[in-house]
Amino acid sequence: MSALRWVLGALAALSAALVLVRCAGPRLMYPAPPRPTTDAALGPRAQRIWLESAGARTEAFLLESTLPSDRAAPLVLYAHGNGELIDYWVGELGPLRAAGVSILLVEYPGYGRSSGKPSEASIARAMAAAYDWAAAQPGVDGARILGWGRSLGAGAICALARERPLAALVLESTFTSMHAIAKQLFGVPSFFVRDRFDNLGVVRGFAGPILQFHGEHDASIPLEHARALHAAAPHSELHVLPCGHNDCALPWDQLAKFILAQQAPGPPRAPRP
Repeated sequence: MSALRWVLGALAALSAALVLVRCAGPRLMYPAPPRPTTDAALGPRAQRIWLESAGARTEAFLLESTLPSDRAAPLVLYAHGNGELIDYWVGELGPLRAAGVSILLVEYPGYGRSSGKPSEASIARAMAAAYDWAAAQPGVDGARILGWGRSLGAGAICALARERPLAALVLESTFTSMHAIAKQLFGVPSFFVRDRFDNLGVVRGFAGPILQFHGEHDASIPLEHARALHAAAPHSELHVLPCGHNDCALPWDQLAKFILAQQAPGPPRAPRP
């Protein structure tokens, strides 16, 4: 009888843990900041865009290159970390814009002013909608769009790389898969985690160049994840920085050089009114 009680107790505890993980998992994976009460100040040469995907309305910011040129600038689709908003990055990416790079900041469903709920599937749909919008713009070559993801954002970009032909990837503070992170850091079995974000599987099959940055002292996503991605990718370059997860000073010159190197000269850009 005592053995039966032990088994029943263990099953009850397992069921409770499963319910807890299933209910709390999305909040842990997608801890969106409070919704902003005002619109972001975008400044000159920038515009707000609304994307439609599967009934959700997702906000995006197009930040054009500020370098005078008569040709279309390279376009980078940027996906941020899980506790951030696109609002945070409008000013931070100025060095790339000054170097001749345009950036499309894409919000996640349920984040900021966007509707819907965040999940691997909904984020992938939003990113694909952003890519399709960008590729349809005059002066943008769909074969010359890059993806850059930070932390969770790398999962969003890798999910996009499965569906659209990105020219290159920039992966910052990236994990091999959400299953691996959940098991390593929290001891959660993989079958408890709904959203897989299999970045390792994507980079194995990605034919284009990949530039990686990872903090040597990253406690959120250990460096071994970046090393595993680097080993699996056929065209990967890994740079280990003396920082943690959220305090890395990126080498903007190196980033700009990598991005511009992937872009063949595009068609002349129409003069701005």
